[in-house]
Amino acid sequence: MKNLIYIFVIGCLLSLNLTSCKDWLDVNTDPDSPNNKSAQISNRLPWIQHFYMYSAGVTNYRTACQAGVFYSSSANPNSLAVTWACAPGNTTTPYQTWFVEVAANLNDLYEKAQKEGAYHYMAVADVFHAMGFMEMLDLYGEIPYTQALSGIASPTYDDGKTIFNGCIAKLDEAIQLFGKTQEAGATTLAAGDMWNNGVVSKWVKLCYGLKARYLLKLSKKTDLFKPDDILDCLSKGPQAIGDNTVGPCFNSSSDVTDYLFGDPVMTNGNWDYAAYGSTQRISQYYYNLLTNMRASGVTDPRMTKIVPAAMCNIKLDASGKVQSYDWYRSKPVDFFGASTRLLKGGPTSISLPTYAVADKTITYSITDNTERANFIAGLVGKHTYTVSGNNVSVLYQKGSVYVNSTNYNYAGDTAYVTLRNNSYLTGNQTLPLTDLNWYYSTDAMTAGAVGSTGSFQIRPVSDQEILTYHEMCFIKAEVYMRKGDKDNAFKAYQAGIQAHMDMMQAKLTAWKGAGYKNPDMWPMDPTQMAAYMTSAAVCQSSGTLTMTDIMLQKYLAMGCSVENWNDMRRFNYSAGNIGTFGVVYPGYDRGPLFAGGSQITGTSKTDPTYWMRRWMLPTNLELNYNSTNAKAANVHAGDPNIWCYPVWWDCATDDEYNGYIKAK
Repeated sequence: MKNLIYIFVIGCLLSLNLTSCKDWLDVNTDPDSPNNKSAQISNRLPWIQHFYMYSAGVTNYRTACQAGVFYSSSANPNSLAVTWACAPGNTTTPYQTWFVEVAANLNDLYEKAQKEGAYHYMAVADVFHAMGFMEMLDLYGEIPYTQALSGIASPTYDDGKTIFNGCIAKLDEAIQLFGKTQEAGATTLAAGDMWNNGVVSKWVKLCYGLKARYLLKLSKKTDLFKPDDILDCLSKGPQAIGDNTVGPCFNSSSDVTDYLFGDPVMTNGNWDYAAYGSTQRISQYYYNLLTNMRASGVTDPRMTKIVPAAMCNIKLDASGKVQSYDWYRSKPVDFFGASTRLLKGGPTSISLPTYAVADKTITYSITDNTERANFIAGLVGKHTYTVSGNNVSVLYQKGSVYVNSTNYNYAGDTAYVTLRNNSYLTGNQTLPLTDLNWYYSTDAMTAGAVGSTGSFQIRPVSDQEILTYHEMCFIKAEVYMRKGDKDNAFKAYQAGIQAHMDMMQAKLTAWKGAGYKNPDMWPMDPTQMAAYMTSAAVCQSSGTLTMTDIMLQKYLAMGCSVENWNDMRRFNYSAGNIGTFGVVYPGYDRGPLFAGGSQITGTSKTDPTYWMRRWMLPTNLELNYNSTNAKAANVHAGDPNIWCYPVWWDCATDDEYNGYIKAK
């Protein structure tokens, strides 16, 4: 893996000459022909930060599909959400981006910083080591670790316990290094730090917050789970939203594309996968938490900032511009419940609408009388239509949107608004940089017909959330709940909800101040925020607080994050067999379109293998070229049902873990 370092450094430093928007990514003081040894640590770090966000983005998105946050009509991620026939095509990118673009640089960053006494850069290298390898453990279980960055072509694999303990040790060393005064003349951390602007205290809080997050993973292990150790870490981690570590992201006319994948460099990593294309939509499961938490019927003020909207009832003026319109909020896609729409068309069948540049008539043949009557009822007051026998012909007037198919089951898919937002490099070159809306086509863009307003966490300019105060609050609430201290659990639970709304409000206020025209990017109504906190959607007393209350509010707040999938595994999804907490994620289960019998083989909800537990190793990177070492660590590494085998921290004991990975 060592030779990959040179690809990364040269590719990035050449790109540096092309950018001009933000100093972090466009200052190059290295020689005209930079190499691995001449790359300065202040130039290397922001690129490591960027590419970590890219790796985290694809991980967050695909595991959010597994956790039921998103629906995708793209086959690979759809297999993680709808059918559970988990496709190997999901597994390569996180592994590749981590090892090629981030991990391959960490030894060089550490060693060069060590030579100049830049202890804070050494510490940062340790932090990235912990974050990235823990992410790989979460996904794949056993991976190359102790030999991964050694230059050995076919490194051996380590078990999950070794990787986990190694990551904790790296965080402990980072804390120690951050506590040291750098040598005279050493590069200041502020010279290269995109995330925390060189504020060492925020990095220390990040370290303790990460330790709290990781130690929480051990909740099934009675011999290793130490609630008081987690609380101690939390006391030294973020204490307010100002302590959040986030990656700032931008929409810029001077942005350039990444040398490996060709995506914009300065944009949000979650957006790069969850909202770059047009195939992703909000799930019914996630939507219900925003509109009916605790069966309250209360709509969360965050809903309109998270669930996208599109224009409807569009009327054009004589020049073809939008003259009047209404907004409609996206309908969510159901794939855990009745799944009526998907059962009619198939798991990937939700269709993207087309903008009518001229009047368009589509004739649908509907032989079932009830179906035909229901279809016609849905047209009343919306479109002109005629009926002839089984045929219903619908006129879609210029300026309207429709699905270009004669299958009547697809006609209503205009209600499912894509999560997509545009960046400058992906479709908005002729519009102001403050217009991130997605448009159905160039004609729609010219007319001003918005196809999606996007979603808070996954816009090109959204902050990449690395570690946040609201997550720390929810961890605290869970830990106190496990200790039986419901009073403190209740305080932390309410603080977590408020912290997430406050974080969103601060960003929404900044966006409006920056001139973004999209009303979904403007602040929430403070009155509605306050009313929500006292509503039935939020538990109002410690005596009635449940673990479900805590974890569902955390799930809502974390959204596009691998931590939701990690939490679900810790609670065995909706099996209801963890402690006395009952079913923590009610309604989450195999849906009617489940087709993953070969990958997810358990037959009972209390059987761990009933659920998605890990990813198969990338076939084209590991199983084809390093399979001997992979199978030495886990004899089932290449088996089709490896997807349902728990990773180390997801097992109560080492014996249970070894029972999954060793030969029987």
